Amino acid sequence: MFAGLPDLLLDARLDRVHVRPHGLQHFQIIVVANNRSRPRARELAAAKADRLGRPREGCQEKLVALVVLLRGVNVGGCRTFRPSTLAEQLKHLDAINIGAAGTFVIRRPVARAQLRAELARRLPFDTEIMICEGREIVRLMSHNHFADQPARPDVVRFVSVLSRRPRSAPSMPMFFPSSDKWLLKILARDDRFVFGVYRRQMKAISYLGAFDRIFGVPVTTRNWNTITAIATALARPV
Repeated sequence: MFAGLPDLLLDARLDRVHVRPHGLQHFQIIVVANNRSRPRARELAAAKADRLGRPREGCQEKLVALVVLLRGVNVGGCRTFRPSTLAEQLKHLDAINIGAAGTFVIRRPVARAQLRAELARRLPFDTEIMICEGREIVRLMSHNHFADQPARPDVVRFVSVLSRRPRSAPSMPMFFPSSDKWLLKILARDDRFVFGVYRRQMKAISYLGAFDRIFGVPVTTRNWNTITAIATALARPV
């Protein structure tokens, strides 16, 4: 029920990061094979999922910097791993770890199939993996969806990433539990990315668990400062 909650909580340590925004892209989700004792099976499942979104015959994939977001890792003793260790294992791809929620910037251009295969082989558990192009982060950050939201210490800005474009979506803005006494507010949606704010109360964060049901697809959430940290990592000289 609260699948989107852990990722955001792990981002809390970034609340005090101060970086300049530069804006998120198409994310594609895959479900890795179920048998954790067979990493090769997970790798093959990742490659098969990639074929579903492969460019048409005659079209060549353009290799660009990528961003990886894992869903529901390092929470409550489940799906635990060291993101910094994984980033070190991916240093040949110039990987940069952002926080503890499973967020990585892959700065060396690489095919998505290769990246998914590496992640499937190295992760010690099954999880959902979302990948987007780094330039989409820059694009989304260039549109300030929080312009009308004053910066306040008791309010957190966030971005929820949908695994795919929903068939239908509710009209926005949305308020939980109500517009006059809201604890969480959804401001806007840009393709697969949902922008919102919530008050620093546990009751407010619990509403994030309803996003899967509201949009009809799996969702993972990151603090806005995590998104700006991604953009900063993308802007570093290679």
